[in-house]
Amino acid sequence: MDHSEQHHLTANDAQAPYYAEQGGEAALFEHAFAQRLPVLIKGPTGCGKTRFVEHMAARLQRPLITVSCHDDLSAADLVGRHLIADGSTVWADGPLTRAVRQGAICYLDEVVEARKDTTVVLHPLADDRRVLPIERTGEHIAAAPGFMLVVSYNPGYQNVLKSLKPSTRQRFIALNFDYPAPAIEQAIVARESGVSPAIAEQLVNLAQALRRLTEQDLEETVSTRLLVMAARLVASGVALHTACQAAVVDALTDDADTAAALAEVVAAVLQH
Repeated sequence: MDHSEQHHLTANDAQAPYYAEQGGEAALFEHAFAQRLPVLIKGPTGCGKTRFVEHMAARLQRPLITVSCHDDLSAADLVGRHLIADGSTVWADGPLTRAVRQGAICYLDEVVEARKDTTVVLHPLADDRRVLPIERTGEHIAAAPGFMLVVSYNPGYQNVLKSLKPSTRQRFIALNFDYPAPAIEQAIVARESGVSPAIAEQLVNLAQALRRLTEQDLEETVSTRLLVMAARLVASGVALHTACQAAVVDALTDDADTAAALAEVVAAVLQH
């Protein structure tokens, strides 16, 4: 199994992973599943895209195959390839092919990071055909009942060289994600870490302040994921300022001046 691939098997009585709904996205996802429509999820890093897909797979009682896309991920990595075993050549399905055969949800995380040839193999699965042609074996695999294609990416982080072509985008319905509203984010941080509501509130207030910064040259701002990491450090006994320095400031930048500016915001927010 490729190191970028994870398998999540759901049982009928399995409890869905915790996800705090923002505004009807779960119902829309369920309708897309029922209508056999592929879904594109757009949103910043660490805002809950992957957790949402895990939550929905459990709710829909479907197995989930997640692939974390990267620069070297090719169509063959998704579809499969011939391997030599015991002196003979054997075909090995890739994660996309397994999902098509099994009727699983296939989630391609940060799909625009993959090589361009990967999107071509998605097209016949993302329209009414719902088939996966495999040129190397001559197969045309019809998607089993329950198969669903879900992809995600961060539009704020991508440049013009890494974006989905209109011919690909228009095969998906789109869900726009953002960081949760403060009250919801506080509840997430508290539940995921075990810290008190007061600590969770301070961390979310810090996130709000950092997200308003425009003068700092940051590729990414503080995510809900980073807040949960900081909160877990606090829950284990680390001082709040120290946790924020490690999980927020130093995680966001390597630039000393930028780190100093962020640390000033941390100090100002946490003293209240």
